[in-house]
Amino acid sequence: MSTMDHDITEPLVRRIASVIKISEEEKSAIRELPIRRSEIKADQDVVREGESPTRMFFIAEGMTATYKIVSDSRRQIVGFHLPGDAPDLQSLHLRSLDVSIATITPSTIGFVPHTAILEVCDRFPRLTTAFWRHTLVDAAIFREWMANIGQRSAPTRIAHLLCELFVRFRAVGAATADTINFPITQAEIADSMGLSSVHVNRSLMGLRAKGYFVLQDGTLQVLDWEGLQVAGDFSPHYLHLREFGDLARSS
Repeated sequence: MSTMDHDITEPLVRRIASVIKISEEEKSAIRELPIRRSEIKADQDVVREGESPTRMFFIAEGMTATYKIVSDSRRQIVGFHLPGDAPDLQSLHLRSLDVSIATITPSTIGFVPHTAILEVCDRFPRLTTAFWRHTLVDAAIFREWMANIGQRSAPTRIAHLLCELFVRFRAVGAATADTINFPITQAEIADSMGLSSVHVNRSLMGLRAKGYFVLQDGTLQVLDWEGLQVAGDFSPHYLHLREFGDLARSS
């Protein structure tokens, strides 16, 4: 059932506002989109490769991962998505999906018909720019991941991923000063970084031993933000956040 659920859209509003300044009228237009709310269990596909959806979705609560399955049935995760993200926004203009997107945690998802998104973009051209910028930032993250997997050592890859998620959670107000939710398993890190689970475990142990963070019970507490950035060869510029400087310096 479609509903006008203002609460569910707040993460999306914050996400868009993190990359482009939007007016109160534009925020209201997003809040008034016709939303179909869905509660989805962990490890469930939201959309599958090859589908031709007539609606896009955004995450209100929880996390999802975009992935590909290669010919020998191995999984490559190509992106993690947080509250406020719209992982299949490209479906507005592509005939079929070339990836699958699944929940990592139990998640609250908001589905919005493509027709409603296109109509609100016609009424508010700056929202067209906002959604376009959303997809461009996603592309920038994919490029950084390629460099990360292709050219950085295992500990550096993992430190980089931790830095990225810490900044992204902070950008949408889903973190305390030094702590974020981190429900991603070592197997999922392995699938995203092109590593074995054993290699991930050893790398995490080495990073923890240097006092950069504490990772336990599904939370990541950063103890030495500057040190973690150096360990991960990390700069937040590719995230194109409006206030990335403050986020990068905060700890």
